[in-house]
Amino acid sequence: MLWRDTSFPGPGEVFAGDFVLFAFVVCGWIASVALHEFAHAVVAFRFGDRSVADKGYLDLDFRRYADPMLSLALPVIFVIIGGIGLPGGAVWINRAAIPSRWAQSAVSLAGPATNLVLGGILLWFADLDLWFSHPRFAAALSFLGFLQIAAAILNLIPIPPLDGFGAIEPHLSMSARRRIAPLRPWGMILLFVILWGNDAANDAFWGTVSWFVDGFGSDRVLAEVGWFRFRFWE
Repeated sequence: MLWRDTSFPGPGEVFAGDFVLFAFVVCGWIASVALHEFAHAVVAFRFGDRSVADKGYLDLDFRRYADPMLSLALPVIFVIIGGIGLPGGAVWINRAAIPSRWAQSAVSLAGPATNLVLGGILLWFADLDLWFSHPRFAAALSFLGFLQIAAAILNLIPIPPLDGFGAIEPHLSMSARRRIAPLRPWGMILLFVILWGNDAANDAFWGTVSWFVDGFGSDRVLAEVGWFRFRFWE
């Protein structure tokens, strides 16, 4: 089996298993985008938005949530170049059908919560002794779990259009929402300028991600090995 290499290749060496690891992580990430958006839809339906069922968001069909560029190309590119789980899909929620502000916040938080739980499960599963003879598979699981934690933390930053802002927006005054609205198209650009242009912000972000990974009792070295082998072309 391609997972059953007894040791990892050194720098400059590529095994067939590296291609399998790459494909596994990318496919796993795409599946996690669907789960993230499905969670938004399920909670919205629970609190009164029946339109999500009519739009097919409750079918767990990735095509219902996907935009070819925003859901596939860009998130995968960012995973490849930066190891950041960029939010990808989008479900259209009729917030007017959800009268409670706290329920609207819950809808926004459902996606990151799903990433956090999924990340914890993957990290726990990767550390099982079951994979002793399959180190590459364990590294793939660990790296994918790490990406889930990073995606959850990223999404919770209160900058539009991220879920962190969606959670606090219902509690803002209408005047505050109007002032913030022009920033929405530029929110992601602003976020990455801050993360890549400010060492303190970058350290705080990755430090928070590492804190959660450590909190799950996972070996960060395994995720780092997965990240290294994922970038097999370097």
